[in-house]
Amino acid sequence: MKNNSYSSIALLGTSADPPTIGHKILLTELSKIFPKVVTWASDNPSKSHKTSLNQRYELLNTLVEAIALPNLELKQELSSKWAIKTLERAAKHWPNKGLILIIGSDLVTDIPHWFEAKNVLQHAQLGIVPREGWPIGNSNLEKIKEMGGTPILLPLKIPETASSTIHNHLLFSQIPKALLPILKKKNLYGLSQKM
Repeated sequence: MKNNSYSSIALLGTSADPPTIGHKILLTELSKIFPKVVTWASDNPSKSHKTSLNQRYELLNTLVEAIALPNLELKQELSSKWAIKTLERAAKHWPNKGLILIIGSDLVTDIPHWFEAKNVLQHAQLGIVPREGWPIGNSNLEKIKEMGGTPILLPLKIPETASSTIHNHLLFSQIPKALLPILKKKNLYGLSQKM
């Protein structure tokens, strides 16, 4: 059942390098509380990606198709390494709709350093998903508010998973089953040698 207090379109960009069980749970849970959830694969300017954007899009698309929820969609044309560009594209696509940019609590301290951060916070609300190991400090939330943002702590609990753990330890248990055939076939992340 949807919670009527969340009427905006939820926007979740991700490196998806590769998508994890955490991504699957997050997309599923967001779809329970928002009328529409939109995701896309993106290049994060502060990360070094292990595979191409096009390949990460294919993996994320496979995951979205496997989740198969009517209010969840992948819109790759929103992808940009800059959040402000993504939000400008989303505003053109859904004029007069409220937008909420979803981030994990691990990114809260980064927000003030984002490209055109104040503009980003004026274009959309900020939906913060708590991540295990990344507590949200009140001082960080206050800084976002001082910049004109309206952060919302979402009532979700996402397990501690990270794409970097998959890179470093090849933990198959953190990879959604729908992705394993592609990873093996294309020898992504070195998984074909370990399977």
